Amino acid sequence: MSITGIIIAAVIVGGTGLFIGVFLGVAGKKFAVEVDEREEAIAGVLPGNNCGGCGYAGCSGLAAAIVKGEAEIGACPVGGAPVAAKIGAIMGVEAGEQVREVAFVKCAGTCDVAKQEYDYDGLHDCTFVNMMQDGGPKSCNYGCLGEGSCVKACPFDAIHIENGVAVVDKEACKACGKCIAVCPKHLIELVPYNQKCMVQCSSKDKGKDVMKACSVGCIGCGLCAKNCHFDAITLEDNLAHIDVSKCKNCTLCAQKCPKKIITPKPAAAPKKPVAPKPAAPKAEAPAAKADEAKPAAEKPAEKAE
Repeated sequence: MSITGIIIAAVIVGGTGLFIGVFLGVAGKKFAVEVDEREEAIAGVLPGNNCGGCGYAGCSGLAAAIVKGEAEIGACPVGGAPVAAKIGAIMGVEAGEQVREVAFVKCAGTCDVAKQEYDYDGLHDCTFVNMMQDGGPKSCNYGCLGEGSCVKACPFDAIHIENGVAVVDKEACKACGKCIAVCPKHLIELVPYNQKCMVQCSSKDKGKDVMKACSVGCIGCGLCAKNCHFDAITLEDNLAHIDVSKCKNCTLCAQKCPKKIITPKPAAAPKKPVAPKPAAPKAEAPAAKADEAKPAAEKPAEKAE
């Protein structure tokens, strides 16, 4: 190849690159999307977990929605009140009172109290097990399957399986809602952090059937509703429901519940110490035999010849 050809090729490639560079620069300015400075500031104070608990595609999506007025100031469940206050300052509005929420599992059917219809040995996934016979091996069709799909979904390590039932760590939970989304039995809901009284059961069966499947399930007796002074408890589909907006956490319902399925659970009464039994008195040695104490009876005297 001649030198002239090399020069021509270099000029063509360089000219093409120059044209493309100029074109992209002009297009970038022409079609540039202006970003509100507040959006960048809000994205900077958000936790950055991108958990989706707010309902938007990551923290940047929530920041854009807040600036547009499509989302509330306190929409981030992970950041809570501190982050809401910072966002309110950026937006120039009051954040208002933020109520911290945590996930709550409406099932107490541990391996000790809930009966099993059959043994399951397969894929550890709640959605898969829920498609098995009778909705899983548990006799209660409404109970926690205990296969840990919620555990895998939680990005904060705030939920674990204990004795066959999911248990939430209130201090670690950020109310992102991912555990709620993956539970096929719809057992998990968000409740206020300070809420004490909650019904730890989801069974809609009648009391007799509940007792056959689980010894601690709600039997729909209605004692909690009758004793509530604030009209905060209703009975629907054989199951007690507590309205947290009316509940005063007096715990009277928990005390009256015969199955003790309403939190907080009463503390177990301490066992009374068993007094040691007094030692039985030793039996006295039997009296010496009469023949040992007394000389043997004399034989009758022989008759005189």
